[in-house]
Amino acid sequence: MPDGTTEPVGRPDGESTGPPDSPEPPDDQLADAQAALAEARRRVAEVPAHVVVANHVMGLYELAAIHLSAEDPDLASAALAIDAVAAVIDELGDRLGPEAATMRDALANIRLAYVQVKHRAATPSS
Repeated sequence: MPDGTTEPVGRPDGESTGPPDSPEPPDDQLADAQAALAEARRRVAEVPAHVVVANHVMGLYELAAIHLSAEDPDLASAALAIDAVAAVIDELGDRLGPEAATMRDALANIRLAYVQVKHRAATPSS
């Protein structure tokens, strides 16, 4: 507008959607988001806790593997992720359910991979 004011932002039909910097979404979007969150919480509540924890452990395992397999391995980040995996497995043990033995094996494997990568990083290439 010539007087320095701006036109309100709105929908093509001319109805205003509120100020453009409004922090609150419209009520229908908020209700949809709350319904989706409630549904997600319901689905998570139906899953046994040991399954959810095991998924997180495997996520930490993958995080360690990503840091170890990088072109320039990040040993400190890999070690942190491996230690987190170990902390959960060592503390919870068989409470992790039928996959506890598999997770212990995975921990042993990622620890071995860490030692191998660390050794390669410390050995000068010829």
